[in-house]
Amino acid sequence: MSVDIFEADLNNPKHAEALVFLLNQYAQDPMGGNKPLSEYTQQNLVTEIKKRTAVHVILAFVNDTPAGLINAIEGFSTFACKPLLNIHDVMVDKPFRGQGLSRKMFTKVEQIAHDLGCCKLTLEVLDNNTIAKTAYKNFGFQGYQLVPECGQAVFMEKKLIGLGDAESS
Repeated sequence: MSVDIFEADLNNPKHAEALVFLLNQYAQDPMGGNKPLSEYTQQNLVTEIKKRTAVHVILAFVNDTPAGLINAIEGFSTFACKPLLNIHDVMVDKPFRGQGLSRKMFTKVEQIAHDLGCCKLTLEVLDNNTIAKTAYKNFGFQGYQLVPECGQAVFMEKKLIGLGDAESS
């Protein structure tokens, strides 16, 4: 079995197609919302990501077949006064689960974060996604808190309507 983990070059049609394919597979999974990406997103995702230099797309291929994806977006920690890397999407396609691909992709993301001088990696995960939560904890992630008596951080969102495609994740 040949496994390749790399940062995508979205000018490469094979990488661009893999990004859209894998993200669409993720979107159709219950942990991704249980519905396919909109036609708008499928048609415009690559173009829009290419406009943003702070987005890092990590792909896993097994025997030349798209198998896994991490999308990570650079942010900034004001308290540390350093960049951070937020892991926005993580997925391994069903036929390839249980083969250690997520760990290999996380290792690649951590290498990128070190190269960028980041102070930390961040991510969000659904409460009931116990498989992902276990994998993240095994890779060293933990709940975020400044001081224990103030509790752990909670991820929240407010969807904005009327700014183009209302779909977001």
